[in-house]
Parts: sequence; C-alpha cells; structure tokens
Amino acid sequence: MASVSEAKSLVLDRITHRFASGTMAVSDINLDVKGGEIIALLGPSGCGKTTLLRIIAGFIGQSEGRVIIGNNVVDALPPNRRAVGIVFQNYALFPHLSINENVGYGLAARGVGQAARNAEAQRLLDMVQLGQFGERLPRQLSGGQQQRVALARALAIKPSILLLDEPFAALDKNLRLDMQIEVKRLQRMAGITTLIVTHDQEEALSMADRVAVLSHGHLEQFGTPSEIYDQPQTLFVNTFVGTANKMKGVVLATDASNVRVGLEAGGEIIARAPKTVRASDEVTVCLRPEHLTFVSDGSGFAGEIGMALPLGATVVHEIKAKDGSSIKISQARTGGTPLREAGTPVRVAPLAPGLATVFPQ
Repeated sequence: MASVSEAKSLVLDRITHRFASGTMAVSDINLDVKGGEIIALLGPSGCGKTTLLRIIAGFIGQSEGRVIIGNNVVDALPPNRRAVGIVFQNYALFPHLSINENVGYGLAARGVGQAARNAEAQRLLDMVQLGQFGERLPRQLSGGQQQRVALARALAIKPSILLLDEPFAALDKNLRLDMQIEVKRLQRMAGITTLIVTHDQEEALSMADRVAVLSHGHLEQFGTPSEIYDQPQTLFVNTFVGTANKMKGVVLATDASNVRVGLEAGGEIIARAPKTVRASDEVTVCLRPEHLTFVSDGSGFAGEIGMALPLGATVVHEIKAKDGSSIKISQARTGGTPLREAGTPVRVAPLAPGLATVFPQ
C-alpha cells in the first residue's frame, strides 16, 4: 500500500452538474484534498454528496469543471481507468462468489493470475481481520463483516482514491462506532486519500481530517472538524452541525473581533460575526447548549424552566425566555447536578464572551 507521502491528491475544480431535467445537482464546487487525507462530504439528503462521489468515480460526467487526481485530469477516463475504489452503502458483494473471490474480483478483471490474486486477497482479508473466512459466502457473514470484505475488495486494486458512500448506514449504533474506528485504522495503514459521504455529523467530525458541508448543491464550508463546529461560517452550518439555539437580536456595537447584541429575550451578549454586520442590523444569534450556564448575577437573559431531561452523562434544561423562544442548556450530569423543576425562574449566559455566533437576518 502507498504511504501517506506517496498518496495522490484530489482536486475538484469548479465542478457543476445539471441533470437532464435541468435541475442543478452541484454548483461550482472547489475542493483541494491532500494526499492521505480523509475528507467527509456532509449534508442532508439531496444536497449533492453522492453526485460528487459519482463524478469522481467516473459514473457521471459533470457539466462543467475538472477532476484532477495527482497531476492528471481524469475527466476523459472511464471508471475502470481512474484507479478509484468505491464501497457502496449496500456493500454490493457477489452472493455466489466466496469471500476470497469477491476480494480478488477486481484483480481478476485486470488479468492478474489466480495464485497472485489469491495471495493478495488473503493478505487483505488478514488486514481486515477476516483471514479465516475466505471460503465462506457473503450470506454467512454479519453486516459488519460484509462491510470489511467490501473495503478489502476496494483496496485490492490499489486505488489512488477510496470513496465510501454512506458505508455505515445499515449498521446498528455500537457496530457503526466499531467500524468507524476500524476503517480509519485501515485507511491510515493504507495511506490512501479517502472521501466518505455521510449525513451523520458525528461520523464526519470523528473520522475526517477535514469536512465539506454541502447544502442544495453548494459548498457551505470546508475546514477541520474544530473549525466547522467552533467557527461556522454560515447559519446553515451552525444549525446543521451540532445543536444550536437561535435567538433574535439587534447589533448594538461592533469592534475588530466581536459584536455586542441586544437580545429580544432581554439582556446583551458578546458574539463573533463571520459575516459583516453593522450597528442596528437585525441578526440571528446562535448559541450551543453546552456553551450556556446558569448565572446568579445580572448577565445573560432571564427565563423559566420548561422541562428537564436527564440524558445519561448530561442533563438538558429547556428554558422559556420572555420573548417566547425556547432555549436549551446542556450540562455534564455529575452527582451534584440538580434537575430544576418546571416554572423555576433562572438566568442564563454564555460561559465566555464570543462563544455565540451572529448572522444577518
């Protein structure tokens, strides 16, 4: 397998695609992926994630733009000449072939002799910890095992780029986490540039080196998981990735780094503004539940407890603000964390200035 230093880069240069009906699937997408990175394409259903994956693989010819793997523009190449491996959501294993034959299928199609492909298939099955199952049929394996076989088959052709299309969607929660860890381990071992399509934000943030957030065919933001979560550049990213309370307010003043906002719910707040706002602008303020705390001074805003929800390691309180908005606050649930009763008056404020984010209305 290639080392990370040898892994191929991937560039999507102004990729646009329209379906025959005229519907815009993706519009002016630019991504520069470094060799050996794991990139997550994250977004809701219909945002263009799978369309981009199919364009990279060569199953769809884009309307505009270029796909560059390494130093080569591959737009004119058919799928079997792009050195791209793909793992589908349903694994797409051949039910009548043994596991060993499934893994070696791509090598057989490339004219590799039986002895050589059997040896390579065995090596890869050992790597995915299924070396003893080579003679079984797919139906004799669990879902997680079948997924590892599909991954081994994709790696057998020594792809320059590995594409994973919602690979964990069919797995239960505990197995999904195990497979996320396993796939990331195998990707690091193989040193292959990898793109994973997902609508699961936790999956994207935990697995990827960088995340591309898509909405309605447009790239909203491309950055590290920390940048996406802590420094969202659009209202969509702020509300789609993680949980965010939304409140209305008016900009009172601005400086080089932060803005001061008067909230409709009462009180003032210091926030960051990724987009330009000016004094008197009406804005939407986004506050993550874990960035809020109860206070006893006059800071923040007032409300009353609507409901308390103990959720394992955390407790979530819903707060009714005086403007009618519903705000959630999340705290670690230690032995001394009280569950506040409905109707209890409280004041809530951010843990620190600048944790809230404001966007123009």
